[in-house]
Amino acid sequence: QEFQIAGLPDYVKIVEVGPRDGLQNEEVKVPTDIKIELISRLSKAGLTVIEATSFVSSKWVPQMADHTEVMRRIERHPGVRYPVLTPNLQGFHSAIAAGATEVSVFGAASESFSKMNINCSIEESMGKFEEVTKSARNMNIPVRGYVSCALGCPYAGNIIPAKVAEVSKQLYSLGCYEISLGDTIGVGTPGSMKRMLEAVMKEIPVSALAVHCHDTYGQALANILTAMQMGVGVVDSAVAGLGGCPYAKGATGNVATEDVLYMLNGLGINTGVNLYKVMEAGNFICTALNKTTNSKVAQASFSI
Repeated sequence: QEFQIAGLPDYVKIVEVGPRDGLQNEEVKVPTDIKIELISRLSKAGLTVIEATSFVSSKWVPQMADHTEVMRRIERHPGVRYPVLTPNLQGFHSAIAAGATEVSVFGAASESFSKMNINCSIEESMGKFEEVTKSARNMNIPVRGYVSCALGCPYAGNIIPAKVAEVSKQLYSLGCYEISLGDTIGVGTPGSMKRMLEAVMKEIPVSALAVHCHDTYGQALANILTAMQMGVGVVDSAVAGLGGCPYAKGATGNVATEDVLYMLNGLGINTGVNLYKVMEAGNFICTALNKTTNSKVAQASFSI
């Protein structure tokens, strides 16, 4: 065990979003078999939550058009959860029919982003999510909530922390067991992360919070460390730093799972995840996509 900084959690849950949030933005259509193999490799690396796909209209996100086949064919490992994104009731029912046992809804702290991303206002989106959470509750399906643009919006610029707190509180009161606060365009800094979390933690217990950082400005690891110092014990990340956002131009990928793991290992924080196996999964998907990994750790390790 390397030394531990006071105030950090002993254990951090990593939510791997590469197969969904990572791949949805790729220009090249990723074959279904590749997606299934990626999820299988990630399952074997010790990750306990792997976001598998998205049940959104294939008109809007063509990359996820094979969602039903992916859900039906993935090899489910014991103790691993495979949540999927469901923006509305139709998506929810399709997901359940395909074998999903956990879903996520995604709201935004920015009106303009909500309109661009899910084609409705924040208030209208909450109505749709309520339908999903009600149906889910009746079927004992856990629902996770996302808040996009928690630290800034590509259209509206700065977002006030109180707005993030308000949207988070609404999702929590609808019955979302965990709220993932997303820095969709990666503009946040440890200062803005701290201010935003202080506002949200007045409304929601820290045990129900997660952070979802993009590394556009190179601040993701610093922001995650800040969140952990404030008691957040759940971190979203994507293998090889895949992804961006189709509705946020210039937003680079999610923070790389490999880089988060390297930092957590160095802090003596337990994750149960094998860094080397995640690097191999990253190497696999980057080869398939014919692109270079965005993970600094993988770049350094494979060049030695």
